[in-house]
Amino acid sequence: MEFKIEKREKFNIVGVSKRVPIQFEGENQAIMELAQSITEKQRKQMRELADLEPHHVLNVSYDFDEDYLEEKGYLTHMIGFATTKDNPYDDLEQITIEESLWAIFPNEGPFPQTLQETHAKIYGEWLQTADYEPTDLPGFSFTKHNGNQDKVYSEIWMPVKKKQR
Repeated sequence: MEFKIEKREKFNIVGVSKRVPIQFEGENQAIMELAQSITEKQRKQMRELADLEPHHVLNVSYDFDEDYLEEKGYLTHMIGFATTKDNPYDDLEQITIEESLWAIFPNEGPFPQTLQETHAKIYGEWLQTADYEPTDLPGFSFTKHNGNQDKVYSEIWMPVKKKQR
């Protein structure tokens, strides 16, 4: 499985969020509704703050209910951008990510199936043999739609730490 490890200094993600049901396959309607609820003003504000790689709209998942690996319960989903700046806007939220290591998993194929299959392989295969384990920080992904639904590029960014041996 292709991946790279990257260290990141402390940064913020600024955007709009809501609690959504956990769903492993297909498009999550609650996330689609969240995306559609973002105003033009909020989009402009997020883009003004965005100053970090990856320079794409991020889908951030955190605050999972206990049985999330069994596809039960809810999580908080944020749509936003990475930034070094603090959020000055009342209609946007901010989460701060402390300095951390990231396992980055590029993938390309039909959307959203390939992205979801990559998530499943990370948990079902990669974590079983990797020298890393997830940390309790929000992970995120981004997707670059290029007009061809069969060759959509995405990256999954998982916060990790070295396993204690």
